[in-house]
Amino acid sequence: MTIDIPGYRPGTWVLDPAHSEVTFSVRHMMISKVRGTFGIKNATLIAPENPLEAKVEANVDVASIDTNDEGRDAHLRSADFFDTENHPTMTFASTGARVEGDDFFIDGDLTIRGVSKPVSFEFDFGGFGQDPYGNYKAGASATTVINREDFGLTWNAALETGGVLVGKEVTITLDLQGALQA
Repeated sequence: MTIDIPGYRPGTWVLDPAHSEVTFSVRHMMISKVRGTFGIKNATLIAPENPLEAKVEANVDVASIDTNDEGRDAHLRSADFFDTENHPTMTFASTGARVEGDDFFIDGDLTIRGVSKPVSFEFDFGGFGQDPYGNYKAGASATTVINREDFGLTWNAALETGGVLVGKEVTITLDLQGALQA
């Protein structure tokens, strides 16, 4: 199967970290959500003629976590959560791409805290275009939901009112811009 994506060009695409971010949200106290960001170390997309044969590799700097609360961020970097001293990088390596109806997915292995699990990111292509400096750029957003406990992120605290402090489900959202390499 082949798909047509208007503006798509084969080649090697490299992420522009200044115009990209990884964000997440998780329930807090069962009543609200905490949101945060991670810094992207690097990401590369090898794009052949058929977009469904594309390969993606990405690395995220886990120690860069920012939830707008220094105390919480330090706790998230600790062995209770990400253990950044022993696991400084979160990685994603694609294993395939597929279309279901009007939706485009990139499947792959997400590794957090040394644990790899298959995930599927639903992609939404923002488009393609040339910047003022002659670089051909692409933009996309992608989202997945994971169970943090599947990756060994099991710390929690019971609440007196019932429930727990931190939810299990984490929504990961990628807002990406990349440049086609000459």
